[in-house]
Amino acid sequence: MKLRSVFAFSASSAIAVLALTGCGGGATATSVAEDCVPQSDVKTLQDGVLTVAAPEFPPFSSVSNGDSTGVDAELIKEFAAANCLEVKMEQTSYAGTIPAVQSNRADVAIGCYYRTAQRAEVVDMSNPVYTDEMAAISADGTTSIAAMESQKVGTVDGYLWVTDMKNVMGDNLTIYPSAVEMQADLKSGRIQVGLDGYGSAAMMYKDDAKFTVNGVDPDDRVIASKEPAQIGFPHTKGNTSLTEALNTSIDSMKEDGKVVEVLAANELPETAAETGEPRLIK
Repeated sequence: MKLRSVFAFSASSAIAVLALTGCGGGATATSVAEDCVPQSDVKTLQDGVLTVAAPEFPPFSSVSNGDSTGVDAELIKEFAAANCLEVKMEQTSYAGTIPAVQSNRADVAIGCYYRTAQRAEVVDMSNPVYTDEMAAISADGTTSIAAMESQKVGTVDGYLWVTDMKNVMGDNLTIYPSAVEMQADLKSGRIQVGLDGYGSAAMMYKDDAKFTVNGVDPDDRVIASKEPAQIGFPHTKGNTSLTEALNTSIDSMKEDGKVVEVLAANELPETAAETGEPRLIK
C-alpha cells in the first residue's frame, strides 16, 4: 500500500503554509512552578526544557503571538507540564520538522505525524495518541464506500487508501496532487465526493455550508477505512527516557479523557482517540 512521504499529511495539505515559517524561526516558552514534581524521570537536550519543532499546520500545530495551539501543541504542553519541563516552541517549515529532531535541534516534533516504519528508522516514535481518520466530503453526507461506487469520487494522492479505492472505484476515482485541486472540482460538480484526512478536511471546509465532512464507514475492501493511521510524537533517536515518559503521559491523557477533550475542542472526532494497539505502517 502506498505511503505518504516524509509529511504526516499529504504535502498538498501543507503547501499553502510552508512559506509562512522557516526552520529555526522564533521560539516561545513556558515556565515551571518551583514545587513541581515530575511524572517521569526524563532527559532532554537542554536540562529542564522540552524543545518542540512546530510547523504551521492547523488544527494540529500553530505558533503565533507567543503561543502555540492545535491538537498536538496542546497535548505536548500537557506532557511538559506533567514532567516539569519548560516548553520551547521552535517554528519550522513542515519539511524541516523531522530533520530538526533527527539532528538534535529539537527533542520532539508535532504536526500529526504518522507512525511509519520508515520514519522510525531516523527518529523514535511514541505510542499512538490519536488516529487520522479517512473522511468523505460531500453535499449529501455520503459515508458509505458502496454508495460512492455510483458517483464520481476524488482523493488527494499519497493517502493509505488510494490503492484500495482505485481497485474499488476504477475510472470513477480521480487522484489529485493536492486538496486545493480536489476542492475546485468538488465545488464545480465534476466530482460528488472528496476523500481526505479528517483534520485536513475539517479545517478546509469548516466555513463552507454546502459540504459536510464525515468519517468513512468501515469497508473490508479499504483497509484504511477500518484501520486508520496512528499519530505519534517523533522524538530524538535513542532517548529511551523520553520515549517512556511520552508513553506514560499519553496513557494518562487517554485515561483521564484529555485526548478526547482536546480533539473535540479542535472539532475532530472523539473516536480518533480510540487508537488500538501500537502498529507501524510498513
